[in-house]
Amino acid sequence: MRVKCLCAGVAACFAAGLAGCGTPAAPQPPSLKLPAPVTNLAAERTGNSVQLTWTMPARTTDKLPIKGNVTVHICRKEASGPCVAAGPDQTIAPSAERTFTEPLPSSLTTGQPRLLQYFVELKNQKGRSAGLSNAAYVAAGEAPGPITAFTATLRKDGVVLRWAPDGESTPVRLHRKLLTSQPQPKQQGLLAGPPEPVEMNLLVDQDTLTAVALDKSVRFGATYEYRAQRVAQLTVEGHVLELAGALSQPVDIAVLDVFPPVAPKGLAAVAIAAQNGTPAAIDLSWQPNTEDDLAGYIVYRREDDGAWRRISPTQPLIGPAFHDSGVEPGHTYHYAISAIDQGGHESARSVEAQESVPANSN
Repeated sequence: MRVKCLCAGVAACFAAGLAGCGTPAAPQPPSLKLPAPVTNLAAERTGNSVQLTWTMPARTTDKLPIKGNVTVHICRKEASGPCVAAGPDQTIAPSAERTFTEPLPSSLTTGQPRLLQYFVELKNQKGRSAGLSNAAYVAAGEAPGPITAFTATLRKDGVVLRWAPDGESTPVRLHRKLLTSQPQPKQQGLLAGPPEPVEMNLLVDQDTLTAVALDKSVRFGATYEYRAQRVAQLTVEGHVLELAGALSQPVDIAVLDVFPPVAPKGLAAVAIAAQNGTPAAIDLSWQPNTEDDLAGYIVYRREDDGAWRRISPTQPLIGPAFHDSGVEPGHTYHYAISAIDQGGHESARSVEAQESVPANSN
């Protein structure tokens, strides 16, 4: 019995057979289940320790999900030498964010700066891997000395940080950590300001004699922790690296608003003569203060060498002006203004303004 091909022509029939006329596809090799290599390994040296960070892959080199934990081998390499184990192997779950810290041996914490490379290698259950991770670089050699005599003091314009100079111009990195919760923003949506960062760093230069910095970005009512370290910036074998010293002991400071506003400026006094049954008066005006927590102003008055007396209401004045109708014709008065904040802290008095009320004409 002859079998008839339903495809148009021999070539078409052959192609159709490959496409799905029942011919099985070529067999695929079994998966080796090799974890994909780490691609974001990073290294940072602080003092005599190195910290590594990386992300574990979620899939194998065959794009299949990794099942079970993965064996992780960490090694470091100096110059053209072998990659020496930096610690015992670990078993880590896929997709995990990982850190690893190695205290450096004394041979790597002395002498001139030189290049040190770290690698992570992931192995399957049979001990096979798809290769090393990307290289992460740090500098071996002697680190800058530690920060000593580190202090933080509060000033109205910020926190002043001081430390003992080392006689060199090594830059210093200041680490700040917010220890208190942040208040709810007063505004929502597009006009709302960004939240205060919980942690931030600031790199400052120092000369051989001055070792001081001012942090103006603090917020009243918050508590902060500060630490400092010296950071040498260098180039080793074409790689720009930082060689950081040990972190100082932490210093905590509560930024409390115990500072009064500045004394008002620009006080002017203008007398108004009595006329047509209207009593005499003196109008006062001054430049407004700009403090965020300003509650208002207090007006003081005296005659000749008499004592100062408050003449404004019990509640502070909101605006920078005052109408004093309690004056008498022919008298001379001296005025001074103070500002007060919402915490009840009163400023020093302004520069005096003097004005005489015209005598009544007969």
